[in-house]
Amino acid sequence: MAREVRIGAAQDRRGLRRLALGLSLAVVVAACQPIYRNHGYVPTEIDLQRIEVGRDTRDSVAEVVGRPSASTLLNDSGWYYVQSRYRHYGAREPQEVDRQVVAITFNPSGTVRNIERFGLEKGQIVPLSRRVTDTTIEGTGFLRQLFGNIGALRTQDMINDNGIR
Repeated sequence: MAREVRIGAAQDRRGLRRLALGLSLAVVVAACQPIYRNHGYVPTEIDLQRIEVGRDTRDSVAEVVGRPSASTLLNDSGWYYVQSRYRHYGAREPQEVDRQVVAITFNPSGTVRNIERFGLEKGQIVPLSRRVTDTTIEGTGFLRQLFGNIGALRTQDMINDNGIR
């Protein structure tokens, strides 16, 4: 009878060990799932359709979609709305997986000249949609600054024959 009690206790311990191992494995797998975080704000396509190119002004755009966190500095010819999505995966450094920029440019008189939506595909700037009244597009300097450094910065470009630039 004492032998039967010892065998039953050993089986119970094995069951508890298996249960603990299974729970530990479940916690490890759950901890390795990516966490996504969004930063910034981009107006929805429905809100952008409410803006009429050539008719709306800065004030009416601000009422529809709000004021942006970035605009052109020199001549205030455009507003830029930027949204980025980052993936945090375990202890690794966060990685940007998506970026969208909506650029609304204005005429010197203050009316909307152009509405463009840009995305980030494989490190390249890609126009997703565009509503333009003129054939020339001005004020893209901010976008080039924003997207231009992705994958373009090399050590060779920063060092000349005499040392560092």
